Amino acid sequence: MKTFHCTCGNKLFFENSVCLNCRREVGWCPACNGMHAIELDGKGNYQCTNCNAKVVKCFNYITYNVCNRLIAGSWQQLPAQKLCDYCQLTETIPDLSVAGNATKWYNLEVAKRRLLYLLDLIRLPYASKNEQFELPLSFDFKEDIEPTTVLGWLSLGKEEKVFTGHANGKITINLAEADPVEREKMRVQFGETQRTLIGHFRHEIGHYYWQLLVQGKDEAAYKAIFGDYENPTYSQAMDFYYKNGPKPNWRNNYISAYATMHSWEDFAETWGTYLDMIAVLDTADNTDLLQLPGEDLQDTQLEELLIRYADLSLKVNEVNRSLGLPDLLPETFSPPIVDKLRYIHRLIKKNRLAYSQSFNYTPARN
Repeated sequence: MKTFHCTCGNKLFFENSVCLNCRREVGWCPACNGMHAIELDGKGNYQCTNCNAKVVKCFNYITYNVCNRLIAGSWQQLPAQKLCDYCQLTETIPDLSVAGNATKWYNLEVAKRRLLYLLDLIRLPYASKNEQFELPLSFDFKEDIEPTTVLGWLSLGKEEKVFTGHANGKITINLAEADPVEREKMRVQFGETQRTLIGHFRHEIGHYYWQLLVQGKDEAAYKAIFGDYENPTYSQAMDFYYKNGPKPNWRNNYISAYATMHSWEDFAETWGTYLDMIAVLDTADNTDLLQLPGEDLQDTQLEELLIRYADLSLKVNEVNRSLGLPDLLPETFSPPIVDKLRYIHRLIKKNRLAYSQSFNYTPARN
């Protein structure tokens, strides 16, 4: 993740909506692809102080302050409730009349923006339902609905249990994952070293890209690495996993215990780990914690990325240990896991080129 600078020289971060030094409003400018200060032009419009482009705030920025992205154009040209390209992908938002849900929605949108920024960085294809795309991407942020109890025993209303997951381009996140207390309870319950909002997004987008890039297109190569997703079926594998737990000695071949459940989960867990690595290396490179060769992470050999990642892991894990905290990053990957990461690295590189050369598709959001 890059950092930017305000007109006053103060450093700006990805989540900023105001410069903490000069108090100028800031936002992500689509014209120059960066976080910059904005100023009114005297006609009711904003302009980017970096590139002078006319911009307006996303409706979710103006109204709810859960976004900090800008839209190219003027208020005279655009609808009053115009959403930015990222917010257009969110189809269901939490009930804002419930206390605490506005904060949870904000946290979900921050994690979603970081996910989409990373997808844009490595030039992976995705698009909304408003665009001509074979598998439109969308998000639902929903909470469990409990039936209303009347007179202590009579239940009224429809009960709904929300499961975090992916189905045909729709990623659903249970609102409880945006509650740090509830998320920590689930982290302990499921024995997970890390359980984060951004981790959920990176895992579920793995299922999305399996359907978009692998299904019916690269299945033979996929099965050679991850196994046959049809045998056992997902339902059979899930029943077995929750009755018997992960496979013995799973750390030798899998990125997590959950990855042992089924081929699809193995792919999604490994995909999420790959995105974790790319995000961490990008941030470390842009904050001078390390220097990566070249400017394009996808053009760097996986082995080189793994070497840099391991070196960084040793350093940051020692910092965590000095504070009595768990290790932040994995220090090594077993050869079978490296093979899976290599498959994903090649899959991404192949498909970003394929989509950019076909159908005039350009994932040029950043």
